[in-house]
Amino acid sequence: MASITEMDILRGPVEPINFGDELSDEINDLLQQGVAAYRHDRKRADEFFRQAMAAAPEVLPVYLCLYKIHTYQGNLDHALEAAETGLEVAARQAGWDPDWRKWPVLAVNPDGAARFALYTLKALAFISLRRDEREKALEILAVLKILDPSGFVGWPVIAALAEGAA
Repeated sequence: MASITEMDILRGPVEPINFGDELSDEINDLLQQGVAAYRHDRKRADEFFRQAMAAAPEVLPVYLCLYKIHTYQGNLDHALEAAETGLEVAARQAGWDPDWRKWPVLAVNPDGAARFALYTLKALAFISLRRDEREKALEILAVLKILDPSGFVGWPVIAALAEGAA
């Protein structure tokens, strides 16, 4: 099998993505293979990511990969499922309530599971917009405005999209 760092004939070199130091080599390899496969075989990419999820369901980048590829492809039901599951895992790891409406306001920009949770909540707002669930997206964005007033995770971009969709 070709390495993620080998030349993709049609699109040029593929650089490895840094998913974080906490990943085992096995899970990192599966994610890298999924990223590489996505360029030419989206079904195979999904299989790599799901294999990683089955092997390490507490590893947050797996959910990111799944909800991103499915959002890009317009498979919004799959994207929603991956994002919601990733959100549950991240909230648990951050020590937060499973209901994002009850999350604490933080004094500093978060990292780790807390950052992933906020970032994934932003993704849920975007997925909701794409699913024509504008009211749900607006509810999420209103909570993000309170939880992340500086826009650290990039929710203002999604808010602008929601405003344009009005």
